[in-house]
Amino acid sequence: MNIIGRFSMSYLRLPYSPAQPPILHPSAFSSLIRRRHCHRRQLFSTFQCSASTKSKKEKIIVISGPTGAGKSRLALELAKKLNGEIISADSVQVYQGLDVGSAKPSTSERHEVPHHLVDILHPAEDYSAGTFYDDGRQAAKDILNRGRVPIVTGGTGLYLRWFIYGKPDVPKATPEISLEVESELGNFERNYDWDAAVQFVTKAGDPTAQSLPANDWYRLRRKLEIIKSSGLPPSAFPVPYDSFKGQVDSHSTDLGIDIPADGILDEKHKDLDYDFVCFFLSTSRLDLYRSIDFRCEDMISGNNGILSEARWLLDIGLQPNSNSATRAIGYRQAMEYLLNCENQGGRSSTRDFYAFLSEFQKASRNFAKRQLTWFRNEPIYHWIDASRPLTEVLDFIYHAYHDQTGKLAVPRSLAMSKDMSDRREIAQLKTYRTKRGVFVNQEDCSDILDWVSNNQRRNIELIVN
Repeated sequence: MNIIGRFSMSYLRLPYSPAQPPILHPSAFSSLIRRRHCHRRQLFSTFQCSASTKSKKEKIIVISGPTGAGKSRLALELAKKLNGEIISADSVQVYQGLDVGSAKPSTSERHEVPHHLVDILHPAEDYSAGTFYDDGRQAAKDILNRGRVPIVTGGTGLYLRWFIYGKPDVPKATPEISLEVESELGNFERNYDWDAAVQFVTKAGDPTAQSLPANDWYRLRRKLEIIKSSGLPPSAFPVPYDSFKGQVDSHSTDLGIDIPADGILDEKHKDLDYDFVCFFLSTSRLDLYRSIDFRCEDMISGNNGILSEARWLLDIGLQPNSNSATRAIGYRQAMEYLLNCENQGGRSSTRDFYAFLSEFQKASRNFAKRQLTWFRNEPIYHWIDASRPLTEVLDFIYHAYHDQTGKLAVPRSLAMSKDMSDRREIAQLKTYRTKRGVFVNQEDCSDILDWVSNNQRRNIELIVN
């Protein structure tokens, strides 16, 4: 039963809320205000002209969206249409063996269109936004050198932000410093004493260590490496995006007038080293949550679902929430569920299974909500309604890629509002309840419970033999 495929392809025509007309009008103000309004129009015209006459730069398409929005399928079809190659900006797809939970492109899809930064690491290794910047930029350069179009797609916001704007210029630790840090934090990690390790790094000079997710040893080590390499905390090194955003905000403030953000951004984007054409694919929050819930069920179904992959992570000695791979949504919950089953003699009750499923779905929905919030503050993205027919979206992005005017605008038929304005939808979200499509009744999870029991038996036999 492929509920996810059926659900994601059922395009919905959602109501569109047209942009509000201009609030201000010159005739309503004094001569001083009229002069300021005129100045505003002149500045905006200058920005548009600058955008349309900007020097030719190589183009890179970026497609993002919340989990389950259909961005991977869109990127695949767009790559076929534009002779492109895909660079995955997904923090889980980099790992070998984590296929189901990351919605990794299939082998046949990867044969159709080249994919980069997929299956490049063992799950025991860590991967960072800085490493993605280096790998992603090199992949994009290679694709462009082959005369093809780089299409970066994924939902990891920090990866994409650094890819577009650059990464902080923090010092790289020498092998000696890395060994020193490993020695100092190693005892804490072996003793599972996360709080003591955080206090150690805090006293070394970085109080922001206290805001790290529990057991994020990779980032904790990196913070201590930076302190030891430079004598400064990571926050002392400017982040390119923050500088970019700050310049945009201060430009409008310094002029003392309300300049349209798009105009200022067109001007500031000239400072970027590529011509990034960015899209954010989304749909109504209610439809998105329904899709995510069904998608989670689909990932659990069958003998080779996310539980099987989580079992493998445990078998190779990893623990939930211990590194990048095991913190990933779905894998963490599945690993914790399986460990709980082990503690109960290798068995699972129906109640335990449904508790795991609910937690998986809730974590996935919350992640999608965080993605929406993150990208709502990213002004470079054009928001597109994921419920529209794929052919319409493809045609628009295809023409947008070839546009030379610098005045890209999403048509009303495809536009997606960044903010929720429908009171009915807001009310429905407050009372949202999961509707299951696979595990509707208790007997529907009997195969999963049998799999848990049989799998545990095989592990015991392997240990004994």
